Amino acid sequence: MSAPAPSPLAVVDAEPLPRQEEVLTEAALAFVAELHRRFTPRRDELLARRAERRAEIARTSTLDFLPETAAIRADDSWKVAPAPAALNDRRVEITGPTDRKMTINALNSGARVWLADFEDASAPTWENVILGQVNLIDAYQRNIDFTDPRSGKSYALKSADKLATVVMRPRGWHLEERHLTFDGRPVPGALVDFGLYFFHNAQRLIDLGKGPYFYLPKTESHLEARLWNDIFVFAQDYVGIPQGTVRATVLIETITAAYEMEEILYELRDHAAGLNAGRWDYLFSIVKNFRDGGAKFVLPDRNAVTMTAPFMRAYTELLVRTCHKRGAHAIGGMAAFIPSRKDAEVNKVAFEKVKADKDREAGDGFDGSWVAHPDLVPIAMASFDAVLGDKPNQKDRLREDVSVAPGDLIAIDSLDAKPTYDGLVSAVQVGIRYIEAWLRGLGAVAIFNLMEDAATAEISRSQIWQWINAGVVFENGKTATPELARQVAAEELAAIRAEIGEEAFAAGKWQQAHDLLLHVSLDADYADFLTLPAYEQLVG
Repeated sequence: MSAPAPSPLAVVDAEPLPRQEEVLTEAALAFVAELHRRFTPRRDELLARRAERRAEIARTSTLDFLPETAAIRADDSWKVAPAPAALNDRRVEITGPTDRKMTINALNSGARVWLADFEDASAPTWENVILGQVNLIDAYQRNIDFTDPRSGKSYALKSADKLATVVMRPRGWHLEERHLTFDGRPVPGALVDFGLYFFHNAQRLIDLGKGPYFYLPKTESHLEARLWNDIFVFAQDYVGIPQGTVRATVLIETITAAYEMEEILYELRDHAAGLNAGRWDYLFSIVKNFRDGGAKFVLPDRNAVTMTAPFMRAYTELLVRTCHKRGAHAIGGMAAFIPSRKDAEVNKVAFEKVKADKDREAGDGFDGSWVAHPDLVPIAMASFDAVLGDKPNQKDRLREDVSVAPGDLIAIDSLDAKPTYDGLVSAVQVGIRYIEAWLRGLGAVAIFNLMEDAATAEISRSQIWQWINAGVVFENGKTATPELARQVAAEELAAIRAEIGEEAFAAGKWQQAHDLLLHVSLDADYADFLTLPAYEQLVG
């Protein structure tokens, strides 16, 4: 390893945290500073390119596979690197933030993989950013336990052979880390999360028979995948581990990335582990990119857009075919249900839906899928066990029967469902409740028996914005207007106050959440990401 120069990184506006010195070592900060120096300028260029692409979509209201990369798609000879043993069987993956209790429960859950989330399931307070790193280091050293102060229940790790493999998700490229600056400028959150985790754990993970594995969020083009690949090459040389040790799974959760899946795998081919089919962020991306496209791009209520909708089916089937053609894993979407401790009938109905969803994914050729709660692991496991048996994956199912035309991916009007007034109420309810928790530092929140994360708030506010700007008339005759949204939001705020009581209401951030939701839902200038104005209000 090259000797680190003193780091010019500064930690600013942050209260000292217990054990932060174990993470923010001089050598680790020097590594993050070097990542920042080398790669942030390209990140800035790629963010500017996103805006240019969005403007082009606004002009044309269409997308197509890239003509300039046709040769990559036509070349059948290239494949991604073979999966390492620790990532060859991914039939069930559990997702969640990196707080201490979740770290233990996720590793113990029986899932093959834990997506350790510094992104949508984690509000980026300094405490969450740094102590999440501490918790992962402790877990790898088997120096982690937790006692719940309310219940008194204790948690400890199972034996090493029973623990999930960790795939860590850093923040997206658009987010900054205001507490770490270089010459007065914040360092991109993605480089902070990746850099600290990789520096401290890459060799430690290799010694455990695994490796530094990552989920890459919010990717919009193959050029962004190329940037990540260059970061991996540099990082592996910097700490002195073999090239190809890193593995990355890319979330195809933007509509533009759906048209560049093969190119994304090609750019990362020495480090690629697979692609994942998201849902809420994908729908949010469709609204964001086609918000000028007129009535044919207006989405119905979010719960009416299931993975069996024709344009969603085109996307997931193309993802499976693309991954298996190139030797990569295809990972399915989230089962977000949170089991009720009080209502067995609610659980029964939800478990049946989860089973049907996972049966469909396994039958379509996916190699694994996501759940949000340990109780769902056995259900998803049974669906994939039934198809896979003793095989670690089904990458041999090439799905050559799948043929997806460019227009199929954006055929939103192929769905019969329409926006409803109840859908507007639900978007407001979930939006306020999620944002309030996020502003208190919670990124994964159980709301109405579903585990919600930042993607939930994005689709909620996007649908409110889209329906108002499209002048949608609901089934009850009411028109989506700013005034109607304000009325629904005021009613929801009053309902929350009555539900939780004055004291709890005053202690929370309910008015702030209400105001922020309306700001991003009603502003004529559609904010690229809700988390950008929200981060300005996040304390800590």
